[in-house]
Amino acid sequence: MSTSPLSPFESKARIHAHIAFFAYLVALPIGILIARYLRTFTSAWFWPHAIVNLLMTGPLVFTAFALGYQTTVTSGTPHFSDPHQKMGLALLVMYLLQVFLGAFIHWVKLPFRFPGGRPPQNYLHAVLGLAIVALASYQTHYGLWIEWGFVTGNAHPVNWRCRHFWLAIVVVIWGLYAIGLVLLPRQFKQEAAGRRAKGDAPKDDVPLI
Repeated sequence: MSTSPLSPFESKARIHAHIAFFAYLVALPIGILIARYLRTFTSAWFWPHAIVNLLMTGPLVFTAFALGYQTTVTSGTPHFSDPHQKMGLALLVMYLLQVFLGAFIHWVKLPFRFPGGRPPQNYLHAVLGLAIVALASYQTHYGLWIEWGFVTGNAHPVNWRCRHFWLAIVVVIWGLYAIGLVLLPRQFKQEAAGRRAKGDAPKDDVPLI
């Protein structure tokens, strides 16, 4: 293991890794957990959820992708030629789809609903959000354990503390989400009571996540 400073290429790759990690495994899960928990206690959860996922997560996602693209240019390897690069592109596309789908659900009301009062796009929004976090969990693992050594030559191996930190964050994310699912019965009761009190149809701007 080299004791020399990181090269400019390694420094940019490390910055890319840090920003991508916080985009997909900190900022995005915060947005999801805001929806999962706040909706159980208040109907004013949408804008905090949207602001975090768009204004906080979005710039991080685009910056991470740009830095990843630049490091690939510097390395001289073809673009989107290995699993890490392909997963990075997939995550960007999935994030954009998720943002547009969330906006569509909120502003465009469709009459068709599944039993329980929610339209199908709400379920798709929930599944897609969780799929992004699941893929990001694997993507960051791949980056730490495989991609870093592959693209840099592993002169400066990833510190074991980074790998432990990755594991801790992943456990916390999925643990908090699982705990939040316990609140679903309370959420459903509150929504049903609110609809009865107002005489309204079920809201279709409410995703399940």
